[in-house]
Amino acid sequence: GRPILHGYFRSSCSWRVRIAFALKGVEYDQLPVNLIKDGGQQLTEEYKALNPMQQVPAVEIDGTTLSQSLAVIQYIDETRPGPRLLPADPKARAQVRMISDLIASGIQPLQNLYVIQKIGAEKMQWSQHFIDRGFQALEPILKQTAGKYCVGDEISMADICLVPQVYNAERFKVDVGKYPTIKRLNEALLEIEAFQVSHPSRQPDTPDDLRA
Repeated sequence: GRPILHGYFRSSCSWRVRIAFALKGVEYDQLPVNLIKDGGQQLTEEYKALNPMQQVPAVEIDGTTLSQSLAVIQYIDETRPGPRLLPADPKARAQVRMISDLIASGIQPLQNLYVIQKIGAEKMQWSQHFIDRGFQALEPILKQTAGKYCVGDEISMADICLVPQVYNAERFKVDVGKYPTIKRLNEALLEIEAFQVSHPSRQPDTPDDLRA
């Protein structure tokens, strides 16, 4: 059967997986998990059985269930034909992983829903602080590694991580213009169909007022 993505339209980790499927041309089904409704559908016992961390995404694929978006992306890359999401060259591959980890471990978890719900009233300033802190590190790295995309001239897992993070930055009113390399790469990537069809504004569970 087709892979099943349990995700949420605005979850950056879910969006990463949607981009990877789109780049590889893999057809899949979506079962939305509303992180807000009913106190958060990810907190049900039923969903906890799929992903004990009670986060999205969870992906049912090839008879197994995977969580953690970077693990899912690498599995898709290793098992599906189509463009490579990790370069063949070891140095370039390490750079892709470095950038992906910087975003997926060093920026995004500090402004995910669970954390900012705990922060409360200060959530905007908190999120801006940690996104800016991450982007101040990411910008000089990308200046060194980027060609047309994050690492050279081929789309990779690093690009898959970058675009949803810039979307989050804009949601939290971070001035992305301060980071010209990040801004340029994001604009180039948003021209590509895989990044457009996977966009939060175009998902089955996107609310009508946020649809593109």
